[in-house]
Amino acid sequence: MNSTSRALFWALTATALYSVAAALAKLAAARFHVLEILFLRQSVVLASTLPMIAPGFPASLATRRPGLHALRILGAFAALGGGIWAVAVLPLATAITLGFAQVFFMVALGALVLGESLGRARLLAMVLGFAGVLVVMRPGVQGLVDLRALIPLGAALGAALATICVRVLSQTDSTATLLAWQSLMILPVAGIPLFWLWQSPSLTEAGVLLAMGLAATSGQWAGIRALRLGEASLVGNIEYMKLVYATLLGLALFGEWPDGATLAGAALIVLAAVLIARRGR
Repeated sequence: MNSTSRALFWALTATALYSVAAALAKLAAARFHVLEILFLRQSVVLASTLPMIAPGFPASLATRRPGLHALRILGAFAALGGGIWAVAVLPLATAITLGFAQVFFMVALGALVLGESLGRARLLAMVLGFAGVLVVMRPGVQGLVDLRALIPLGAALGAALATICVRVLSQTDSTATLLAWQSLMILPVAGIPLFWLWQSPSLTEAGVLLAMGLAATSGQWAGIRALRLGEASLVGNIEYMKLVYATLLGLALFGEWPDGATLAGAALIVLAAVLIARRGR
């Protein structure tokens, strides 16, 4: 198996694991608060990153840009918490579809913050993607039919903001510093409210929560592996397989089947995102 084939394998594995993590979060959200799910998920992530963080701790927290790290943590918290909230209140495929709007927010923030060139082609692709978002959200004469669709869009904006911050911070801070800040800082933000919100899981529920954290962590590892073996443009396009996985998991676990508007909007969003990726090559 050549490196491209292995990259495809790991990219498909990563998207499958992320989709499984989202489905397990949806199952858990029927019983637990979003912040408890996020806290337990990040606890598993922290445990997996400790071998990389511990040798240089606490020196790895040293940075000349604490404010930018705080902004990144805010974006990551919105992305992770909003992502869990989105799958809790929306059909799985709908939440995943609207999450793809992260690409458009990244292009916009890249132009505004980093001075990156936008260009006519990217601008048209963003308009196409926004049209896809509107199709999924189904605006009518009395306004938006379902305001819950704003939740995954907020999560997508948070993810884009966190990514832009990482691009700036990576110029001055080490990977260990970037890992330490996110791994350690999101936990207390999500954890403090649990003094009032905590519900003890049963053995079965604890298994679901642990599996969710392991799936998310393993998905990150598989995604990194894919990027090491293949081109970013190739691996990035596999991201949209999440929609296929989410549709199958939504049907199998929750009896959800995306309607025509969701499928049409998803097609526009994915097409726009692929066009943006191709223009960036």
